[in-house]
Amino acid sequence: MSSGFSFATEQSTSRAFWTTGPGEGRILEAPVASGQPNNTEPWVVVQTLWSGVSRGTESLVFNGQVPQSEFDRMRAPYQEGAFPWPVKYGYANVGQVLEGPDELVGKTVFCLFPHQAVYSVPASAVTPIPAGVPPKRAILAANMETAINGLWDATPAVGDRIAVVGLGVVGLLVSWLASRIPGTQVTAIDTNPARAAVAEALGLEFAAETSADSHDLVIHASGHESGLVTALALAGQEATVLEMSWYGDTPVSVPLGSAFHARRLTLRSSQVGQIPPAHQPRWTYRKRLELALELLQHDVLDHLISGESGFEQMPETMSRILAKSSDTLCHRIKY
Repeated sequence: MSSGFSFATEQSTSRAFWTTGPGEGRILEAPVASGQPNNTEPWVVVQTLWSGVSRGTESLVFNGQVPQSEFDRMRAPYQEGAFPWPVKYGYANVGQVLEGPDELVGKTVFCLFPHQAVYSVPASAVTPIPAGVPPKRAILAANMETAINGLWDATPAVGDRIAVVGLGVVGLLVSWLASRIPGTQVTAIDTNPARAAVAEALGLEFAAETSADSHDLVIHASGHESGLVTALALAGQEATVLEMSWYGDTPVSVPLGSAFHARRLTLRSSQVGQIPPAHQPRWTYRKRLELALELLQHDVLDHLISGESGFEQMPETMSRILAKSSDTLCHRIKY
C-alpha cells in the first residue's frame, strides 16, 4: 500500500462547480484532503474523467427548490455547503485513482462525488468500473441504482402488464429493466414525442398517451402532477402505482376520488436512499452499486446520454440544460 499523498501535498486545491444562487453557478477553488483522518482507513486521490448531471434532482438544487424540511435528508455524500446555497452538489463522478492502495492506483472508479476536477475520499467510497463498461457510460450508475431500487419496491412479476409514465433517464432505465423480465408487456409513456426515438432504441413500446386501465403495475417518474394523474388512471383493479418522482417544494394534488377506492389501488413511494426492507438482510449499498455498474455493459444505454460539454463551461451549461424547457436526458461533463 502506498503511503501519503504526494499529489495532494503538492496541489492542495482543485476546482469544483458550486450552485451560488437561484439558477446561478460558479467554478471555485476546492481543497483536496491531504491526509487520512484518524488513520482508520486508506484514502485515494482521484482525477475526474467524467461527471454526469442528474437532471431531475440537480434541477431542484440548482433552482433552490429543496424544501427546508429535507435539507438534511437531501445531502449528497460529499456535498459541501448547505441548502439552498452556496452548495457543491452532485453524485455521478467517474475518475482515475492517482494515489492510494496499490490495488486501486490506476483503476477507473465510480464515486458519489460532486463536479470537481480532483478529490480525495476514503478508499471504500470508490467502486472499480467493470471491464465491459466504458468510463463515459459509467456516469449512469447512480440513475441505474435508482431504477433498481424502484423495481425492488415495485415487485414486478413474470407476465405483468406494466406502464411507465415519464421517460427521463430513470423512467427509461426502469422501462428497460422491466422489459427484460420474461413475458412482461411494458408501455413507455411520455407526452414529449422526442422521447419516442430513445424508447424505441431501447426496444420499448412508446406511447404519447394511452387509455387502457388494466395494468398490473404503473410506475410514475415524470416529476409532474399531471403524470401522476395519468398513472393512477392506468392502474387496473388491485394494481400498484409506484411513485418515483420527487417534487421538491412543489405541492401536488392527488386524485383519490373517482375509481381510486373502487379499484382498491395501492400508491407506494420509492426512494433510493434506503434499500427496501425485503432486500436489506442480503444487500448492501455497495452491492447495489456494483450491480448497477454491471448492468451498464449494454451499448444501447448510450442513447440515454443526450449531450456533452467541458467542465469549465458548467456555469453556462447548467443554466441551459436544467431549464424547464430542456430536452436533456443525462448530460455528460468532460474534464
